Amino acid sequence: MNTLMLHSSDPDAFKTTYETLKSGGVAAFPTDTVYGLAADAFNDAAIQQLFEAKGRDFNKAIAVLVGDLKQVFLLTEELPDAATTLINHFWPGGLTLIVTKRPNLPPSLSPTPTIGIRMPDHPLALMLLQKFGPLATTSANLTGGKNPQTADDVLEQLDGRIPLILDGGACKGGIPSTIVDCTRNPIAILRYGAIEEGAIHSALRINPS
Repeated sequence: MNTLMLHSSDPDAFKTTYETLKSGGVAAFPTDTVYGLAADAFNDAAIQQLFEAKGRDFNKAIAVLVGDLKQVFLLTEELPDAATTLINHFWPGGLTLIVTKRPNLPPSLSPTPTIGIRMPDHPLALMLLQKFGPLATTSANLTGGKNPQTADDVLEQLDGRIPLILDGGACKGGIPSTIVDCTRNPIAILRYGAIEEGAIHSALRINPS
């Protein structure tokens, strides 16, 4: 497979990325944290390609990026109060929320009844998500590889493994999102990242023990 890299300034870049995803392919693009590798969240075969490209364990769940709040409810039937509060405080941004998933979603998204959802704070990513819809997304690197902050970082690890990289410049964050499980009461932080624990506790008015 030849990996095509297109800069976001290319007039055909956005259309080509959209069409690659729509046809069941995978594509890498910048977010507010690191470069993401994405596939149609409702296409199980496309999601499996994403796992294969990364060399990722098929039994691991994968998060979904959304472009607006309406898309959230394509993935879950309801949001816990804690999730709504955190969305109001930190979205768009580096916070992934674990919620109960709709039962009809592709099995490759998650082996459990839950799903991780995030809205990135990046204009190019949001534009693509708002046009396309929810995208199953993970970091655009080989499993265990360095976090990809530039398109060249992606190419270095995934050249020949994915069809397309959308080069939108360096990611400003460089730190993966914080993951919060909102199906628990109280909530549980599963991964520390871009949003600090203290900020989450403050938003929810939790006094750390």
